[in-house]
Amino acid sequence: MIKIIVDSASDVEQDEADELGISLIPMKVRFGDEEYSDGINLTHKEFFEKLIESAELPQTSQINEYSWEEKFKELTADGSEVIAITISSRLSGTYSNAVKAAKKFGGKIYVIDSMEACIGERILLQYAIRLVKEGRSATEIFKELNEKKSKIQLLAVLDTLKYLRKGGRISSVAAIAGEMLSIKPVVSVVKGEVKLVGKAIGSKKSNNLLNQLVEKCGGIDFDMPYVLGFSGLSDDYLQKYLNDSERLWKGKAEFIPFYMIGSTIGTHVGPNAIAVAFFAK
Repeated sequence: MIKIIVDSASDVEQDEADELGISLIPMKVRFGDEEYSDGINLTHKEFFEKLIESAELPQTSQINEYSWEEKFKELTADGSEVIAITISSRLSGTYSNAVKAAKKFGGKIYVIDSMEACIGERILLQYAIRLVKEGRSATEIFKELNEKKSKIQLLAVLDTLKYLRKGGRISSVAAIAGEMLSIKPVVSVVKGEVKLVGKAIGSKKSNNLLNQLVEKCGGIDFDMPYVLGFSGLSDDYLQKYLNDSERLWKGKAEFIPFYMIGSTIGTHVGPNAIAVAFFAK
């Protein structure tokens, strides 16, 4: 039997993991003196409620080797093999800790560095679930995921620069200037790291820029998993984007799945961001 485990940077919450028949290992999120397990005793909605109220940014911490080892023990107890999918090794030490823990299990654990986070990691997970259902071997799945992950594109439009400033990712001067001009930055995960790939003034122009970048990547492979994501307590910006980008989907997809972004990326982008993740053609 093959089991799948994913970290909560994929924005999967415990209820959904149960529905999918997979295991979830949480990142820790700390607001002041209070620590939570992301997606387990802190939902995405609760996270954004706290983020909006909090003066300071929360701290997120990587999953340590011991936590991985305990999960791997539990999952291999019946002789199963395990596919473990993690957040990009360039964004967190979680992957290297999983690799260290996996070495103690005699080749039964296959750890995949998604080189992604958030909904980019999620679509790799969705593809892994499909391959397990097709009856592929663990070795085949490991090879296929590592080959296909380079095709993943994750693009996002941020509504505000405030949280990047709070996290020290950009200067206060740049953030204030950007807010005054209503600049919406467009970011992408490039070779495992978050990079600024464009800027637009206003949401309409930023949505158009996002669509141009999707097409520049070669377009969406609709035979593979694809999703949209939104941050914050409302999906209004996402619904607007769906209308603005109708030409990307019309006649190709009846339904566009979308999910709320969680704490790992939500901490840095803040509310009202929208994101798209897909495998490029």
